[in-house]
Amino acid sequence: MVAVALLSNPRSTGNRDMLPRIRAFCAGRPDMFHYEVEHVSQIAEALESIARVRPKVLVINGGDGTVQATLTELYNGGQFGRELPPVAVLPNGKTNLIALDLGSSGDPLVALERIAMLAKSDLGPHVVERELIALTEGETAINRPVLGMFLGGAGLADTILFCRNKIYPLGLPNGVSHVLAGILVLFSAIFGVRGKYLPPAPQPVRVSLIREGQSSQRFSFLIVTTLEKMLLGSKSGGRASGLKLMAVDQSPLALLKALIASIRGELGDRPVAGVHVEQGDVIRIESERSSVILDGEEFHALKGRPIVLRSTPPVSFLRLAA
Repeated sequence: MVAVALLSNPRSTGNRDMLPRIRAFCAGRPDMFHYEVEHVSQIAEALESIARVRPKVLVINGGDGTVQATLTELYNGGQFGRELPPVAVLPNGKTNLIALDLGSSGDPLVALERIAMLAKSDLGPHVVERELIALTEGETAINRPVLGMFLGGAGLADTILFCRNKIYPLGLPNGVSHVLAGILVLFSAIFGVRGKYLPPAPQPVRVSLIREGQSSQRFSFLIVTTLEKMLLGSKSGGRASGLKLMAVDQSPLALLKALIASIRGELGDRPVAGVHVEQGDVIRIESERSSVILDGEEFHALKGRPIVLRSTPPVSFLRLAA
């Protein structure tokens, strides 16, 4: 049995400089199996090959799109049957939210070295369970679901798209780009200022959170995740399972209160007017036309064709933090 199987996408931005070091690390290690794909369409075939060597850990080395495509294939493809190994994610994307949630940050090669060391011993203490978000477009769910762990909607989706289309082309470091985009979005939302180089006004979305009933409201800022922590440091109260939702009313005052509560570390600990932190098994998002972003991929919530989110059974991941 191979200890570590590494699935790499050389076309990911972070791998342009990192991949030669990754290849050198894997070379001559019989306990490591390194498979490279040129396009996400090859991931299903890659997982079939990886499943044959029965690794103790499956490591994903690529950007947000590579991680999402791999999780989707693992869920829909069944390459490993019932023996899916724990999944680890190297910190190699622009946002790295999944990697950060699993305690993986900094140099991807250092993280890979840590994974290789853990794979030589009992993985039990380092394995955590995470549900995934299964996204389908439309109520009937006739298309196969797309899997991820973090979805941004309304103003947050606009922020992500603004950062991708306007800020990243400036060539700034990722951290600086995210901070700059956040400042411009908050300035625009709180003061109502719009312009060519500012984010657009968010389109309101209608959200139905379904568990024992159904309720609908309009929001300007929306997060759905299965990660342990939400964006802005908010905490998900209540039960540990299910989809975690945080939404902010379409109001500059509500957004400002959410920001202050986040800075104080109180978001999710106590009620904040205009801020909703909930959990549910099914979430329905509908709008006249609004984008949502699931782990880097854009989808459109339309009137009469909503986006439906469901939680999946837990999947095992490898957590690197102590």
